[in-house]
Amino acid sequence: MIYPSIDKLLNIVDSKYELVHVAARRSKEMKRTRTYQMTEANYISKKNIGRALEEITEGFITIKESQA
Repeated sequence: MIYPSIDKLLNIVDSKYELVHVAARRSKEMKRTRTYQMTEANYISKKNIGRALEEITEGFITIKESQA
């Protein structure tokens, strides 16, 4: 995985575990609903998992802090 870089993503998300969890959920949602935050031409990645990571980098997906 070249883009987006893990360093950029970890500035947005606190842990690698949380990053994987959020990206996987969004990727599955994309597959199920076929809805995207950007036009398909704007994505660099062709796969949904890469597209989910791009959405996190672009700020389309926000991560809430846990209350626990």
